[in-house]
Amino acid sequence: MRKGYLSNLRKQSGFQQAYLAGQLGMTRQTYAQIEKGDRDLTISEAQKLAGLYNLSLTDFIEGKLPQETEITIMKSKKIRQAVLVPADRIEKFKQTLLYILKQVGARPNIGETAIYKILYFIDFDYFEEFGEKLIGATYIKNIHGPTPVEFKKVVEEMAKEDQLEVVKSKYFQYEQRKYLPKAEPDLTAINAREIKFIDKEIERLADKNAKDLSNYSHGDAPWQITQEGQPIDYELVWERIAPYTEHDYLQEYMQAGANDVLNDLGPMSEEEYEYYMNLPDLDKKNGTR
Repeated sequence: MRKGYLSNLRKQSGFQQAYLAGQLGMTRQTYAQIEKGDRDLTISEAQKLAGLYNLSLTDFIEGKLPQETEITIMKSKKIRQAVLVPADRIEKFKQTLLYILKQVGARPNIGETAIYKILYFIDFDYFEEFGEKLIGATYIKNIHGPTPVEFKKVVEEMAKEDQLEVVKSKYFQYEQRKYLPKAEPDLTAINAREIKFIDKEIERLADKNAKDLSNYSHGDAPWQITQEGQPIDYELVWERIAPYTEHDYLQEYMQAGANDVLNDLGPMSEEEYEYYMNLPDLDKKNGTR
């Protein structure tokens, strides 16, 4: 199985690591080890994955792709703005943006750049916590931090629909583009858990100005790992370290590997237990405690 096959297959099929890990009855960290080549699949695990991708076991082992996912991606230095996004995602984007603008859009420190970073952290932090996307926007890496590709199109539509107003102003000596809501957000498009999470992120981030938020985003692993001008992969949140996460993913990754070893070894037999219990106490023998 060639390197990167499992990762490419999963992304082309739209699956998340957490989902596949659940199907295989393992932790996400253990599944991540499999994708990286640090742990081999068992035959039964390979059969399950092959079934999920509508592949025969032979085709899966040989690294073949399903017919419908065999696509060619044209390489380009620039990301085209015409990104295909499902209509329900665009609507979710609009209503989430309206909700955010309703809370903080009028604040003097909140202009376009600040909104970009707030959206980014809402999306990526939510994905890290729940393993699913809230808005699901596409963010690219640029020198000022993550930028949502769909943003321009979304706000143009919202301005035409009289949902928001675009205002040019100044924040100290800097030119600023602000977005002020002219309509109430449709809260049926955002569930209670999402609203609670957005509120938490707004409270955490909305007092910062554009420069502070940009600098803060530059320390986040997903932005750091991604090449300039390229889309930022949501699953890079698993590479985060403090203060961007409360998790120690390296420790969790190592613990998952240790658990797999113990599971492979199976429970200790009575004879093994007696053997280890009867080993000489080296500390006593050496006169130490």
